Amino acid sequence: MTAATRTDRGEIECWLTDMDGVLVHESTALPGAQALIRQWTDTRTPFLVLTNNSIFTPRDLAARLRASGLDVPEEAIWTSALATADFLASQIPGGSAFVIGESGLTTALHEVGFIMTESDPDYVVVGETRNYSFEAITKAIRLIDRGARFIATNPDATGPSADGALPATGAIAALITKATGKDPYVVGKPNPMMFRSAMNKIGAHSENTAMIGDRMDTDVVAGIEAGLHTILVLTGISDRAEIERYPFRPSEVLAGVHELLSPEPVEVEI
Repeated sequence: MTAATRTDRGEIECWLTDMDGVLVHESTALPGAQALIRQWTDTRTPFLVLTNNSIFTPRDLAARLRASGLDVPEEAIWTSALATADFLASQIPGGSAFVIGESGLTTALHEVGFIMTESDPDYVVVGETRNYSFEAITKAIRLIDRGARFIATNPDATGPSADGALPATGAIAALITKATGKDPYVVGKPNPMMFRSAMNKIGAHSENTAMIGDRMDTDVVAGIEAGLHTILVLTGISDRAEIERYPFRPSEVLAGVHELLSPEPVEVEI
């Protein structure tokens, strides 16, 4: 049996779920999302909400989700910034980094004991920001040329805005790659390492963990490679026609997370 199909949903004890397109869409909670979070919380089911967005801290994201109608504890949120910090701390404990990014990334790195520096850092780390500067990108290129290891929090080339697409981490990383000839190590989805670090956080094992996502090219493929039960919901990027483009398949395809809700117990008069 393949990793994607070896586990029935009834055997699942821990859950990982993407955020945008699964729980929320354009700052509005999707049907069943809050009820599912409440169901997991009430039954003390271990779960994490995953996002490749490295701009915000878990506290920031929890507040944004509350404004969307979702009550997700900040400790139940796992970002590409946290996964990146976790990975770097395992490689060089107490290391140093030159960072292009926002508070979500710098806070995560500080919390694992990393030092932010522009002088001979161990790593150049590129994450999401709305304030990319030519000066910072130039500095990153020169530091990598001098031997700093190149890390990107996630591969997303663009991000959404009210006016259309914005250049994101992957686009800036590509610019630096073109200038240095060095490819970054990308920690976020679709690298299954992000899922493994998330499972470590909640004490989960691949044999009894499911991943819910809306993208075949990130959520599903990374879930399969991490050995998880994968669930694709059709409330985000991928539709049924999209599934046919790929040589792999999710364990399940659902209309939305509302299909994961347990039925309410029915009171029977005696």
